[in-house]
Amino acid sequence: MSLKHFHIVFLVFAILCDAAFWLWMHFMPEEAAAAGAAPLKNYAGLLCLALLAYGVWYLVRKMRTIIV
Repeated sequence: MSLKHFHIVFLVFAILCDAAFWLWMHFMPEEAAAAGAAPLKNYAGLLCLALLAYGVWYLVRKMRTIIV
């Protein structure tokens, strides 16, 4: 696996984990508050969007050079 492929796989897992964290805080606010993670809700959502935008930008930029 090349470094480009690893970067894409890492981005996908980072986006999934961050989205799951945001969904947990969104749908279970009592548990998130008890765990002390409630203030991170907005940051997790913004980070998920930023990672998604970076992932799309990276794929568009590297589309010509990625060999499948």
